Amino acid sequence: MKRMEEKLKAFEELLKIMDRLREQCPWDREQTMDSLRNLTIEETYELADAIMDQDMVEIRKELGDLLLHIVFYAKIGSEKGEFDITDVIRGINQKLVFRHPHVFGERKVKDAGEVIENWEEIKRKEGNRSVLSGVPVSLPAVIKSHRIQDKARAVGFDWQNREEVWDKVIEELQEVKEEVINGHSKDKMEEEIGDLLFSIVNAARLYGIEPETALEKTNRKFIKRFSYLEDQANRSGRSLKEMTLEEMEQIWQEAKSR
Repeated sequence: MKRMEEKLKAFEELLKIMDRLREQCPWDREQTMDSLRNLTIEETYELADAIMDQDMVEIRKELGDLLLHIVFYAKIGSEKGEFDITDVIRGINQKLVFRHPHVFGERKVKDAGEVIENWEEIKRKEGNRSVLSGVPVSLPAVIKSHRIQDKARAVGFDWQNREEVWDKVIEELQEVKEEVINGHSKDKMEEEIGDLLFSIVNAARLYGIEPETALEKTNRKFIKRFSYLEDQANRSGRSLKEMTLEEMEQIWQEAKSR
């Protein structure tokens, strides 16, 4: 394990590099918080991809890219006289200590679920009037649904028995089918499908499954199998449009078996 002195020295070097880039690099000088925002989102997704792949080399690299962005924002903040990296670090230090009284204080907890309940209570003391106020508006919908449900659970708004959620999923599915069969408006069908998806996210949460991760794994599985289908079609000198659904299904089953 690296000693603390080595870690601090490496971080100090990064801060010095950032100072020099801001002074001497034309591109870095032009950047603002607004111009960095989309790049930060991109870097976050690249880290998420690396985590999905369990690629430790890429995870390390992407963490470095994100750390650079944090230092960059802090540098811009210091130039505006608003805050610097010290303020950023002290702020998170204070928050972590305050929100973990079971570690840094006398409070006792029995499990991780009670820790989450305590967090929500502490957040309300900090001035968050709504339990759901801490959920970012711009989160992807699946992740957002999961976070909303998780926060509601922390104050006791949840199923008493998780098996009960399946009745809700079936109910929502039936409502979708009725809307489609009856040919109601697109808005109404959209609403019912949204309710169905929300209930499925709820079911995943209750069984300890991250729905975003589960869906992304399915996305990747589909891409892999579809790529195999395209490759086999190309090898036979045909396009997918020239193949029958039965022929494609046969190759699809081959892809599944592989």
